[in-house]
Amino acid sequence: MRCNKAVWILVGFLAWLGATGWSAAAPLKISMPTWVGNGPLYLAQEKGFYKEEGVEVELSIMDDISMRFAAYYAGQIDGMSTALAAFILNAKPDIPSKVVLLLDDSKGGDGIVANKDIRTISDLKGKRVAFKESSISEWFIAYLLMKEGLSLKDIQVVNMEPGAAGSAFIAKKVDAAVTWEPYLTKGKQAPHGHILIDSSQTPGLISDVLIFPDRVIQARQHEIQGVCRAVVKAIEYWKSHPEESNAIMAKAIGGWLKDPKLFGETLTGIQYYDRAMNQEAFEKRIHGMVADRIKVWKKLGKLGFDAKAEDFYDPSFAKGL
Repeated sequence: MRCNKAVWILVGFLAWLGATGWSAAAPLKISMPTWVGNGPLYLAQEKGFYKEEGVEVELSIMDDISMRFAAYYAGQIDGMSTALAAFILNAKPDIPSKVVLLLDDSKGGDGIVANKDIRTISDLKGKRVAFKESSISEWFIAYLLMKEGLSLKDIQVVNMEPGAAGSAFIAKKVDAAVTWEPYLTKGKQAPHGHILIDSSQTPGLISDVLIFPDRVIQARQHEIQGVCRAVVKAIEYWKSHPEESNAIMAKAIGGWLKDPKLFGETLTGIQYYDRAMNQEAFEKRIHGMVADRIKVWKKLGKLGFDAKAEDFYDPSFAKGL
């Protein structure tokens, strides 16, 4: 009788937990680099949007991309924000993953600064071009060269981090550099420099995405859907409260973006994907976006498995926004 009573007490307690919305599940751990495009993930937390969606989230900053992917594939984090091209490059066929949400598009924040006598992408042939190999910068320059019938073999590659590449260009150590702000502005202000091309001229080429492994999606689909809804809620909130939102996001992201003024200035170089943009992209463009990344990495010999575009994204979450 005592045993039956204990069972009924436990059943009643569990029913109460369900009615109050309390969950014993561990928080979804999501990591990301220091970048304005990830601001809405923190804004959603600060404004209580995750809680509204019934999901608990633990966010962290991890700037080293190698460490972030290592933690991701080891199961130390559940999901991550990353550039779409970086996701494809670092994909593991034995641990399949999916894009569940598009976060932002670069619209001027990335580009190529070059000597003034270099007027077109074709003019880069034979020139010293600095960029970080096996990164979004390499994908970007390789894609642009391919469009002109050229390849990385047609230029002199100087392997450098984006900031160092920009500085090397300003110091006249290279003829061009694939970099980002503030080095694009500094490069074009140099007496010998100008912006050859930036991402405002190449919409959709440099995008950040939210990814989860298939095993986590299968086990926690409802929670991931809640995260996606909370993030687009945060973007809608930012639209109507930009100054407040920028201050919150700058403080949360921290690092070199901790100043709200700098955060806002950097934000002008990207575009957040809101609900409508996500739904349109997953319906019409995501397949082509992924296929382009696969094509370039394969051409560069950096994708060691047979990749199919449809294996890298799940449109159901955009439909459920």
